[in-house]
Amino acid sequence: MALIHNLGFPRIGKRRELKFAIEAYWEGKLSQQALLAKGYEIRKENWALQAHSGIELLPVGDFAWYDHVLNTALMLDVIPKRHRKETKDVDIDTLFRIGRGRAPSGCACTASEMTKWFNTNYHYIVPELEEHQRFSNAWTELFEHVREAQAQGYQVKPVLLGPVTFLYLAKCANTEFDKLKHLDAILVTYQSVLSKLTEQGVEWVQIDEPILALELSEEYRQALKNSFNALSEVNIKLLLATYFDSVSAYFEDIRSYPVQGVHFDLVNSDVDANELHALIREDQVLSLGVINGRNVWRADLEEVYEQVAEVARKRGDNLWIAPSCSLLHSPVDLDQEETLSEDIKSWLAFAKQKGQELALLKEALLSEDKTALKAYSSPVKARATSIAVNNVDVQARVAALTVDDGRRLSPFEQRIVKQKMHLRLPLLPTTTIGSFPQTLAIRQARRDLKAGRLDENEYRTQMEAEIRYVVEEQEALDIDVLVHGEAERNDMVEYFGEQLDGFAFTQFGWVQSYGSRCVKPPIIWGDVSRPNPMTIGWTTYAQSLTAKKMKGMLTGPVTILFWSFVRDDLDKATIAKQIGLAIRDEVLDLEKAGIDIIQIDEPAFREGMPLKRKQWSHYLDWAAYAFRVSASGVKDQTQIHTHMCYAEFNDIIEAIADMDADVITIETSRSNMELLSAFESFDYPNDIGPGVYDIHSPNIPEVEWIISLMNKAAQKIPVERLWVNPDCGLKTRAWHETREALRNMVSAAKALREELGVKPRE
Repeated sequence: MALIHNLGFPRIGKRRELKFAIEAYWEGKLSQQALLAKGYEIRKENWALQAHSGIELLPVGDFAWYDHVLNTALMLDVIPKRHRKETKDVDIDTLFRIGRGRAPSGCACTASEMTKWFNTNYHYIVPELEEHQRFSNAWTELFEHVREAQAQGYQVKPVLLGPVTFLYLAKCANTEFDKLKHLDAILVTYQSVLSKLTEQGVEWVQIDEPILALELSEEYRQALKNSFNALSEVNIKLLLATYFDSVSAYFEDIRSYPVQGVHFDLVNSDVDANELHALIREDQVLSLGVINGRNVWRADLEEVYEQVAEVARKRGDNLWIAPSCSLLHSPVDLDQEETLSEDIKSWLAFAKQKGQELALLKEALLSEDKTALKAYSSPVKARATSIAVNNVDVQARVAALTVDDGRRLSPFEQRIVKQKMHLRLPLLPTTTIGSFPQTLAIRQARRDLKAGRLDENEYRTQMEAEIRYVVEEQEALDIDVLVHGEAERNDMVEYFGEQLDGFAFTQFGWVQSYGSRCVKPPIIWGDVSRPNPMTIGWTTYAQSLTAKKMKGMLTGPVTILFWSFVRDDLDKATIAKQIGLAIRDEVLDLEKAGIDIIQIDEPAFREGMPLKRKQWSHYLDWAAYAFRVSASGVKDQTQIHTHMCYAEFNDIIEAIADMDADVITIETSRSNMELLSAFESFDYPNDIGPGVYDIHSPNIPEVEWIISLMNKAAQKIPVERLWVNPDCGLKTRAWHETREALRNMVSAAKALREELGVKPRE
């Protein structure tokens, strides 16, 4: 009874081995053969980790060199024309060209769009569908990976992104058309893939359809029915996997699907295990996602046992247990962590440990003895009442917040007049988003500081030299509003978390964000406050080096919240307000220090939204309020900026306006300014900086290209409200790329001013 399976595992390796191998390949330091060998080594280790932790049915197909949605696009031969080779089959370089615009072989071209995977911080490459698209099984790595796992003696369950979710996530490449018209053709390719898996001796295939967590039109509901009817024609067992939210609105639909099993996310369900048992036929497998796959907290296995014990007795072998979703969103192995306090470590479980939790739960279900579960769960119960977790002063400050604490002194129309008189910036002012290249020297200095090879004074001297260099470079480029470059910051969230109370940090708690980019989220374990200023010294030092305006750079409360592993014993709105008050303290100190342009980044604002539209209003209200709390204590002439990237803005444009930032900068270069349409149709009132330089690609934008983008922007937004900037921070780029791209950006802005008859500054 209660077979243990997994929906997916982190693909980056225990210590980001995949990241380093891929980047070495891009740089020409590693051969393609060596890269492929490293991928095999990581897959082999991942399967062994899962099997040893207790997973009995292992996922295959969850590994990706860049992104699993991109893998699916290649599997279906959905490859934009600009990324195809004329003389060779689809290969790994095709994949990299689509994802980043360039690969070691082949010429550069525009990368495909990237956006957030549902409400997570993982980014996927948006497939581009032509109206007359042809489909075939062009990418066959899945079959190779199945052979590898089988050769090592594992029982495997290939994982496929479902065809309807794939179509839902894709975009129309040129003219708009009904994407569902392609479903029948796509299903033929899926059937071919399933048939090949059958030939390989595969018994079960997992079909992920996470769009069932959304609010679907009748057309998409029918498409799902048609899809499973077609896939069931192949003689292989299908496990429908749903996750991220409740799917109770579609229970009748799911009951009708001709599948052999269904996985439900019990962690995020609005019904209990007994109701799910009643829904699924007795001859079908009921898979329950009982361990949260998106956080790092140890499960209260006593509580989980009570949720599923009755169903386990009823279903016998037709009950499977699993994490709620793929463990892609979890770090790999807690056993590597040597610096966490014993208390905090006892509260945590990473991907490997989540498998062990499932094994412990299964043993208890079989024996009906909860003794081991009680011992395992005792630290979870102790955390709830820990004095260290609860700060009465922070709680009182949040309780005292009022509407006025989230309101600027004057409306934007009055503030902007004062700001223009005070700041005296030119038309189409140029700036960057905040970070500049994090060179090997910077990263080595940070490592040396942590290892004790560099003392604080030596480190500060080296960072000040880096800041001075960045300021000099920006002045030479004649950028209008400067930044200090963030050399001292390891990560835009981790840096602040290290200086806030209530946060803990790991050594190897990395998760994939996109491509080779990994982040190491802090762990919010207690009430949050700011004991000391966090950025004042670095920012005022940078301002002392130039007569130009220097932006203060902060990360906003919503982004710090969602880009951390958040405590699960307090509602997110309250935590966001705690962080908002901490950032407010920093904003006011920056203003007192003479910094009158302050950017509070909120790239996670969109991803934090609930998947159900009916829950949006509540989220947007508290998220916008938390941002305003962080920003609203300043004078009218102090200009507040914010930044958002890689998100669809149409659904949240009113909430963005409600944030009331004086200037918002957004990603628009990959979408060719398409994302700006939301700000046009809504008549967004404040200033906007549409990104004109795709920093996630090594390609350098030409002056003419930037001018064309800004002209498109000026057709949608009055030119006097436009800024010119890259679409995101520059920390991942090399200096030669950054310098050339920014030189072109400034040249484009100056050319546009000249075209508009604007006199240069004296």
